[in-house]
Amino acid sequence: MQVKNKVQLITYPDSLGGDLRSMAGVLDEHFPGCFEGGIHILPPFPSSGDRGFAPLSYDEIDPRFGTWEDVRRLGQSHDLLLDLMVNHISSRSPYFVDYLARGRDSEWADLFITLDKVWPDGVPVQADLDRIFLRRPRPWSTFPVGTPPAPLPVWTTFGKTDPSEQIDMDWRSPRFRTVIERIFERFSSNGVRIVRLDAVGYLAKRAGTSCFCVEPETDEILAWLDGLAGWYDMTILPEVHACEAIQRDLAGRGSWIYDFILPYRILEALILRSPVRLAAYLAARPARQFTMLDCHDGVPVKPDMDGLYDGAEVRRVVETCIARGGNLSLIVSQEHQDRDGFDVHQIRGTYYSLLDRDDDAYIAARAIQLFAPGIPQIYYVGLLAGENDLEAAARTGDGREVNRRNFSREEIRVATGRSVVQRLERLIRLRNSHAAFDGNFVAVAIESGLRMSWAAGAETCTLDVDFRAPRSRVALTDSSGSHQTIDL
Repeated sequence: MQVKNKVQLITYPDSLGGDLRSMAGVLDEHFPGCFEGGIHILPPFPSSGDRGFAPLSYDEIDPRFGTWEDVRRLGQSHDLLLDLMVNHISSRSPYFVDYLARGRDSEWADLFITLDKVWPDGVPVQADLDRIFLRRPRPWSTFPVGTPPAPLPVWTTFGKTDPSEQIDMDWRSPRFRTVIERIFERFSSNGVRIVRLDAVGYLAKRAGTSCFCVEPETDEILAWLDGLAGWYDMTILPEVHACEAIQRDLAGRGSWIYDFILPYRILEALILRSPVRLAAYLAARPARQFTMLDCHDGVPVKPDMDGLYDGAEVRRVVETCIARGGNLSLIVSQEHQDRDGFDVHQIRGTYYSLLDRDDDAYIAARAIQLFAPGIPQIYYVGLLAGENDLEAAARTGDGREVNRRNFSREEIRVATGRSVVQRLERLIRLRNSHAAFDGNFVAVAIESGLRMSWAAGAETCTLDVDFRAPRSRVALTDSSGSHQTIDL
């Protein structure tokens, strides 16, 4: 399918009013026509953890959020993007429950990764473990498997608990293809147009590698998934947090990718009051990207920014964000930390709070995002210029909750009355409607600022951002030659 060059919304199914029907009502009442690019609904499926990212099944929508009928109804007016946790499934899924009960006699036994699939004798080699891009202290959990139950280590890349709630699947297994093909069929029959491949870079495991974006296996996986999506006239969006070279390789094979560099570059530019690195990046980045500033996790730093930051400056940015109520996700494995010990994986906080709740700075950040080539996604907390939820992060012990607040219909009504939210809405409508955004793009650093320009014939749209203030201004020209200047 052709991805629309318009603005998309990212939201949990229960974050805008409580469920999918309320979300539809909120969009109709407060943001009609704003999200012409579509809606990314974060996992609405029954799940055992990680706020939806440990799915039990994709056969139904969690009844707390609604039904597939509600999804289809949203799809009648918006292109829908749903997550496929292609790397893992819940430990309480029917597949893994059957495996726990029946062991190797289970028809699903081959779907999971026991250690002998990575090391022939099933014994991990320390040198290999040191190379793995770890997301937890060790990449497996031990479960009682079979009858009588016997302890068996099974690969689990992710998970806050031990044993983990998220069980990795073996992409080499015929059962894996059966599961994934069934999910694509389910998505297609319910109007899903774009599939976000969550954690796809972790699928391939091979001893002696980082077990992350292992080649040529990852390219083989993506080629198969791309073909499957094409069969259903859908688009895949690989979610890969990796260094710039890997992202450019993905773009080179024709994939849509996420611009996980832009959020930090904009934050850095506004905190340090210097657009130089941002301007250089904008001038050279691939255009076929989805852009975001904030999300359900955090602002990416490592490995996405590896080799792209100055050590002293990145520490200054991180310290500033912590002082403003943010918190950090850290790299577990020493092999993937910097030599000086810098280990920040992501900066967690609402983008509005990380910019010190400065309306002008926040609008400047959003303007830069919306003018950058690609498909802009606005996270629901960012849409409402939400502030850090420090109480939720403290209560749950999960630092990501600082930027996952749910809003009631009344809270949304109050938020939409704020000037900063109204300014952002006008900016979104400009991005959706102006013909210049289908033309040619140029970005240059100017004195104390940044200029981003689009032109399609006589239609032009130019953004100037002064980083000293900060202050943002747009100059528009239409096909008749009429000129207009707008202070954002």
